[in-house]
Amino acid sequence: MSNKEGSGGFRKRKHDNFPHNQRREGKDVNSSSPVMLAFKSFQQELDARHDKYERLVKLSRDITVESKRTIFLLHRITSAPDMEDILTESEIKLDGVRQKIFQVAQELSGEDMHQFHRAITTGLQEYVEAVSFQHFIKTRSLISMEEINKQLIFTTEDSGKENKTPSSDAQDKQFGTWRLKVTPVDYLLGVADLTGELMRMCINSVGNGDIDTPFEVSQFLRQVYDGFSFIGNTGPYEVSKKLYTLKQSLAKVENACYALKVRGSEIPKHMLADVFSVKTEMIDQEEGIS
Repeated sequence: MSNKEGSGGFRKRKHDNFPHNQRREGKDVNSSSPVMLAFKSFQQELDARHDKYERLVKLSRDITVESKRTIFLLHRITSAPDMEDILTESEIKLDGVRQKIFQVAQELSGEDMHQFHRAITTGLQEYVEAVSFQHFIKTRSLISMEEINKQLIFTTEDSGKENKTPSSDAQDKQFGTWRLKVTPVDYLLGVADLTGELMRMCINSVGNGDIDTPFEVSQFLRQVYDGFSFIGNTGPYEVSKKLYTLKQSLAKVENACYALKVRGSEIPKHMLADVFSVKTEMIDQEEGIS
């Protein structure tokens, strides 16, 4: 007991060695000193950066929502007779998404994009997915990252309506040019998500009696999967995570194509969509082994 009291008393005496007035000395710091002025400027800079980050997060959410709506619209092509009208409507929606991306480009003017990349990557991935889905429906091919970035170059002449927004920097640049480049990671993740939409497109097509689309999609998915296999574990962590989902989508489409090829004439049209209800336990076992 005496040792504990002694140690406690020692701590108390050590604490009392500092005069009371010295411990409160920090409250009397001169607010106009160079050090305080410097830290105030740091505070203002960090607050401005945080506000910009929050604005980019909100824009990214808008881009994600509008891109998803475009994808939902494009899925109607398999059952609608007016394919050209839906493609035209989807292009209008994508133009609206690009106007949101134009605002992102304005926010990032003069900034290092990689410092704010986390705030906008979700929206850019969804935009890549929507654009590549539309491009595949038109051409049955994969759009390149260069083609996507060419559509993300904006000038004030083409987007005069955006000049009226008070938060934009276009008021100081009447004839400026803004551009936003999709990074390779955004492009790869968007293409990986595209494979899931193509698998759903196959289900809708087979349900409507379209036998050709699954074979076209199967060949395309095989090429995409081969491309991702070349990347392997050397790519970003997010890409390797989505490789499993890509393999599942490819297996479902290939199994459906096999069933259609072997016994397609025997299956009634109203039951064609059931060929996609193939269990994936074998895929899970292969993933566990590898």
